[in-house]
Amino acid sequence: MSKIIKPYKDSALGKKDQVATMFNNISKNYDDLNRVISFGIDISWRKKVVQIVSKNNPQQILDIATGTGDLALMMSTLAPEKIIGLDISEGMLSVGKEKISKAQLNDKIEMVVGDSEDIRYADNTFDAITVSFGVRNFANLDKGLGEIRRVLKPGGILVILETSNPTKFPFKQGYKFYTSFILPVIGKLFSKDKIAYSYLSESANFFPFGEAFNNILKKNGFINTTHTPVTFGVATIYSASK
Repeated sequence: MSKIIKPYKDSALGKKDQVATMFNNISKNYDDLNRVISFGIDISWRKKVVQIVSKNNPQQILDIATGTGDLALMMSTLAPEKIIGLDISEGMLSVGKEKISKAQLNDKIEMVVGDSEDIRYADNTFDAITVSFGVRNFANLDKGLGEIRRVLKPGGILVILETSNPTKFPFKQGYKFYTSFILPVIGKLFSKDKIAYSYLSESANFFPFGEAFNNILKKNGFINTTHTPVTFGVATIYSASK
């Protein structure tokens, strides 16, 4: 990553603490605002992630940067033994716990406060690990990916859904305009944290994507890496194994 993007540029806190604070601030209206900003398309992206994960018939699943648990809830349809939803934001997890209780899935999904760069599980624990819109928030990307590889079982699958930048006209120009100008305005209008959505758009514009991110996965020891752009390249689904 060529540039370290932090939410609050005037804060003395490190990126990790800033990201936790930001998501705590926006947790209450994150789901509704996220649907508006993505026009609801993010739901179909997550469904594609679930389809990929299902091919391994995983019994132990770790969903990193689980947020309010949307992907964890979707993966419960795969009938695994256990899904761990891990996130550094207690505010996001609190919203997620309410959704899980409402779905009567407390015995299946456990929401845990935790750090992706210091995962408190043993080596070779999980059959599948997912991260949706979370890796670009890692303070140390290599360290986070190294931890993911450590707790993933040999033969296990890692599936990452992350923002990317369209490369073809006119989608490239339209996406740049939307993320730079429209998205921050929507965030400021509907979120009490006026900076959060500016950070989310800026971090999306600077994060490596496509083959560049595939190379980062390979550098950190993953194999069978693939990437599939979705919706004209505004997001990409990565798959890798150990």
